[in-house]
Amino acid sequence: MNKLSLQSFKNKPAKASKTNPNFIKVGLSTCGIAAGADTVFDILKNELAKKEFDLPVLRSGCAGMCYAEPLVEVNIEGMPRVLYGKVTEEIALKIVRKHILGKQILNDYIFSIKDE
Repeated sequence: MNKLSLQSFKNKPAKASKTNPNFIKVGLSTCGIAAGADTVFDILKNELAKKEFDLPVLRSGCAGMCYAEPLVEVNIEGMPRVLYGKVTEEIALKIVRKHILGKQILNDYIFSIKDE
């Protein structure tokens, strides 16, 4: 068992709750990290914090689509669940500004869409 510290609590991943089904998931397996997903994760978290928008940014594992990394899944209530691929820093900013805040899907970067 690991020793608990303040840093371990800060690093604890956020979770989507039943009362708030909205979330962003970033694929942070080794292939995702190698493609820059850790930078995309940080950009998403920082941009949402700047906009004071409370939305959990979650870490996920391998989705089996290494060719499309970094992968970012966005689930916003009232919109289809979208999986964006080959997400760059620029696309990450567009995801926050247009998809999350503007409620517009970014058609050019979609790898999968699920209308629930």
